[in-house]
Amino acid sequence: MRRAALCLLPLFAAIGLIVVADRSAAAQAGSMPMQEGAAANPESLLLRMTLEEKIGQLVQRMGGRSKALNSRLGPEELERVRRGEVGSYLHVAGAAELRELQRVAVEESRLGIPLLFSMDVVHGYRTIFPVPLAMAASWDPAAAQLHARIAAREASASGLHWTFAPMVDIARDPRWGRIVEGAGEDAYLGSRMAAAQVRGFQGDELAAADTIMAGTKHFGAYGAAEGGRDYAGAEISERALRETYLAPFQAAAQEGTASYMTAFNAIGGVPTTANEALLRGILRDEWGWDGLLLSDWRAVEELMAHGIAGSRADAAALALRAGVDMDMVADIYADDLRGAIEADPSLLPLLDEAVLRILQVKQRLGLFDHPYAYHDAAREAEVLLSGEHRAAARDIAERSIVLLKNDGDVLPLARNAGRIALIGALADDALSQLGSWRAQGRAEDVVTLRAALEAAHPDVIHAPGVDSRSNDGISNDGSSDADSSEDGNGIAAAVAAARGADVIVLAIGEDYDWSGEARSRSSIELPGRQRELLEALKATGKPLVVVLMGGRPLAIPEVDEAADAVLATWLLGVEAGPAITRTLFGDANPGGRLPASFPRATGQVPFTYDQLPSGRPADPDPAKDTARYMDLPITPLYAFGHGLSYSTFAYGEIALDRADMPADGGTVTLTIPVTNSGAVAGDEVVQLYMRDPVASVSRPVMQLRGFDRVTLQPGQTRDVSFTLSAAQFALWGLSGGWVVEPGTIELMVGSASDDIRARTRIEIVGRAQGTITPAAIPTPVTVH
Repeated sequence: MRRAALCLLPLFAAIGLIVVADRSAAAQAGSMPMQEGAAANPESLLLRMTLEEKIGQLVQRMGGRSKALNSRLGPEELERVRRGEVGSYLHVAGAAELRELQRVAVEESRLGIPLLFSMDVVHGYRTIFPVPLAMAASWDPAAAQLHARIAAREASASGLHWTFAPMVDIARDPRWGRIVEGAGEDAYLGSRMAAAQVRGFQGDELAAADTIMAGTKHFGAYGAAEGGRDYAGAEISERALRETYLAPFQAAAQEGTASYMTAFNAIGGVPTTANEALLRGILRDEWGWDGLLLSDWRAVEELMAHGIAGSRADAAALALRAGVDMDMVADIYADDLRGAIEADPSLLPLLDEAVLRILQVKQRLGLFDHPYAYHDAAREAEVLLSGEHRAAARDIAERSIVLLKNDGDVLPLARNAGRIALIGALADDALSQLGSWRAQGRAEDVVTLRAALEAAHPDVIHAPGVDSRSNDGISNDGSSDADSSEDGNGIAAAVAAARGADVIVLAIGEDYDWSGEARSRSSIELPGRQRELLEALKATGKPLVVVLMGGRPLAIPEVDEAADAVLATWLLGVEAGPAITRTLFGDANPGGRLPASFPRATGQVPFTYDQLPSGRPADPDPAKDTARYMDLPITPLYAFGHGLSYSTFAYGEIALDRADMPADGGTVTLTIPVTNSGAVAGDEVVQLYMRDPVASVSRPVMQLRGFDRVTLQPGQTRDVSFTLSAAQFALWGLSGGWVVEPGTIELMVGSASDDIRARTRIEIVGRAQGTITPAAIPTPVTVH
C-alpha cells in the first residue's frame, strides 16, 4: 500500500490529552481546540463519551440543500451541535460561515469534538473541470490527479474537509445516467483513475490545510444496476464482482482512501448498506481497510423499503452490524440506534468501533490540533477560480476531447475557413458545460463554444436550431422547444445560416439534465428533433463538423453517416469553449480515447469490448447461427479505446525480455517502438491488452492491462515499455481465491481495442495464489 489506510488503533495509546491553557489565545491563533480537556487521543476520548455523544458522532445532517447551502444552520441546529448530537454536515460551505459552526462545536460542546464538513466535489469546486467520464477519456491519470488536487485546494479553502468522490463505479450500460460520474466500462482504466484522484484529493499529508478526505463511492456494484435503471439491484456472479466491479475500489484502498460510501442497491438481494459479508468481510477483514464508511443519502432508512428491516431500529442494527459508521441525513442512528442497542447490547462494541474510526479520521485531518485551519477567508478569495486553475481546466478539457471521425481531413479548420455556421442550442448553453454535481460552479464562469469561437474567428453566425432536451417538442420544464412552432422556424433558420456559410459546426447531443443521478434512459439515441436538424444540414452539401456533447455514450449511427468529422467533447467545464475552439482550429491536437463503447443502437447494450467468448462467436455473416443481433453489425459504432488524431502513428514489433515467467512472482517487460508518421505533433495512447485463451474458466476475449499517453513530434520514435507481473494474469478461481494458472498468455498492443497493431505470447510456468484483483494492480510504463 502507498499509505496504511487508518490502521491506527494501536498508534494513539501513547498520545496524551491536550489541555488548552489559554482558550482565548488559542481562539485568536485558531490553532487548538477551545473546549478545555478536549482529547487528541481518540481512545481516551471514547472512554469519556456518553452513549448519546457516541451516537452523535455517527450522525451526518444536512446544513442546507445543494442549491441553498447552510440554509438549515439555525439556532435549533446549533443546539444539536452543543449537545454533541452531530458528527458531520453536508451541503455546507464557506470559510467564514463554517468557522463559526466549528467554533460552536469545539468551544461550546462538552467534549469539544470538531465537526466534519462535506460536499459532493466531484469534478471541481468552483473551477469546474470536465465531467469524470470526459476526464477518463483523457487516458491520463496525471490529469485526473491534478483536477483533484485543485478541487481539494479550493474546497478546503471554503471550509470543507471531505468530498464524496471519486465515483469509481464501473458502468457497462450507458442507459445508466450515472455513467457520467465515473471512468466508464473498464476495470483497469477505472482503477488508475480512482487511485489518481485519491492521491489528488488527499495529497501526501491529510492534515495539510489544502487537502481533503476522499470519499470513494459507491462501494459494491452500483454500476451493475439491472437494465441501467438507477438504484436497481445487481444480479452478478462473484467472479464479475471481484474481477470487474470491485477493482477500482481496491485500487483506492491501496492508495489509502480515508473513506468509502456504500451503494444504494442490492447484490443478489442483499442491500449493500446491510451487506456484512461485503463491507466487513471483504472491505475491512480481507482488504485490511479501517477507514470511515458512510451510507449514501437515506440508504440506512431505505433498508425498510428493500424489505429486510421491519423497523427503523432494525435498519440501524443491520447497518451497524455491516460496518456502516455514519448515517447520511436519515437520522436513523440519531433517533433509533439507542433503542436497537438497548434491545441488543452486543451492538455496543460495534458502536465504539464506529466512533473510534470517525475520531481517528478527524485526528488524521488535524482537526483536534487545528480546527480552524480550513477557515481562512483570505485564502478562499485567492484560490477560487484562479487563473492558474482555469488554465489547468482548459488543458484537461483539451486532453479529454475524442476525435471519432475525420473523413477527408476536414479538421482542423483553416484559419481562413470563411464563414462558420455554428448551429445548436448546446453551443451557447453555459449551464450544461458544468455537468451534474457542479459543486459551486456557476454558469457565468463558463466560456461557451459560441463565445470562444466568435472570439477566435471573425465570421461566425449562430443559430440555435432545436432544443436538445425534448423528444416531443416540449422541454423538461414544459416550455416549447425553439423549433416547435408550426412552421419549424428553428430548423429553417439553421438551414438558412448554413447555406450562407462555408462550413457547418453543429453542437448536438444531450444537455446536463439528461445524465446524472436518477437520469437513466430507455433510449440513448439523439433526443428531440436533433436528428431532423442533422439531416436538414447534411442536405445543404456544406462540410459538416459535429461537436457531440453529453455525459454518456450515445447510439448515433446517423451522425457517423452524415458528418464529415465528429468530435466527442462531453461536458467540459468552465473552459469548454476555448478547449473545443482550439481543437477545431488545430491549436490542440485531440488525443483522447473512448472510456466506454458507443453502441449502434440502444438494443445493443450492454456491449463491452471485454465480453466473454461464446461457443458460437459472433460472425459477420447473418446466415450463420452465432452470438449476434440479426439486424446490426457485430461491432460497436465506436469501440472502447477508439480515438483519432490530426497525425498518424506507426507501431513496430514487440520485444519481450523473456519467453516465459514463473507464476509465483515473475515479471515480464514488453517493449514496442511507436512512431509519429504524420506531419504534426500529437499524442498516441498506447494500449496493452491480454488474453488467457485456455483456462479453468472462460476468460474475456481481451482485457486492458496497461496504457500510456505518449507525445510524439513528427517523425519521432519512442520505445514504450510495460512491465507486467504474473499476478496481473490471475483469475478468480472455481473454488474462490485468486489463481495464476500455467499456460500461454496472449499480449496485444494497439491504438484501440479494435485496432491492435502487434501481438506476442508469454508462457506462465507453474501455479500460484494471487492476493488482489489483477485490474487494480498498476503496470509500470517507461518511455525511452
